[in-house]
Amino acid sequence: MNRLTGTLIRSAATIIIVILAVIVAVWMWNHYERSPWTRDGRVRADVVRVTPDIGGLVTSVAVRDNQQVKAGDLLFVIDTPRYALALEQAEAQIASAQATLGQARREATRDLALGDLVAKESHEQNVARVATAQAALAEARSARDAAALNLKRTQVRASVNGVVTNLDLHPGDYLGAGTQAMALIDSDSLRVEGYFEETKLPLVCIGAPVTVRLMGEKQDLHGKVESIAYGINDSTRSDSGNLLPTVEPTFSWVRLAQRIPVRVKLTNVPANITLISGRTATVTVEPAKKDAKPESCRHA
Repeated sequence: MNRLTGTLIRSAATIIIVILAVIVAVWMWNHYERSPWTRDGRVRADVVRVTPDIGGLVTSVAVRDNQQVKAGDLLFVIDTPRYALALEQAEAQIASAQATLGQARREATRDLALGDLVAKESHEQNVARVATAQAALAEARSARDAAALNLKRTQVRASVNGVVTNLDLHPGDYLGAGTQAMALIDSDSLRVEGYFEETKLPLVCIGAPVTVRLMGEKQDLHGKVESIAYGINDSTRSDSGNLLPTVEPTFSWVRLAQRIPVRVKLTNVPANITLISGRTATVTVEPAKKDAKPESCRHA
């Protein structure tokens, strides 16, 4: 009897262990393969490439590296004296054109007063000189406006609220028009992007609540799914010289799921947590309910 009882106890213990192992295995499979969460998340932000519209020597730099700025704050100044002289020259050209136009008009008026005493050809030439002087004055005014615009653009200002980063600009440096001078992180565009396996996308709904845990932080952040990317690069395809697609002939038996970017808008960020573009995060999305309608998980 004791031997039978011991056998039953050992059998029951083995069955319980097997059942628990199966439950744990199923839970781990669902958690890692089916649940909409990923460790492959990043803090992202739009980067404004600050470039001057004009070229010249840098007169002064008004910011330092990693400084916070607001939209409209002065970043640096380019060669103000040179463009101020260009504006003065444009103003002088206007004065010259106005004087020429005045002289041409007086001559035309005098010809009209003389009437038939002035040859018709001479009168037509005077009228043409007036028209030419008017055109020259309009051109001079346009050049003056362009010079004033260039002078205004010698002061390069921040276009967004953000943080200056990777600053390597000093007074005396020469910048050409369109040359990137510094990077400005748009702080208003800070967000989290999670790269989810394509097999988990059916469980990700637009507007679904999201929990974000930044690496090194103990406090969770909260947000919602804002959008899902509609395209990623196909690394197995390229274009040939005759514009036909070049597709790799090999195919692995093990098919790895592609990772699709899911954009998360944070709704509340504690003051003690610093969002830095590039930080790693774990992103967990509240899964869609089984009875949810397909329209509620539309990827748009």
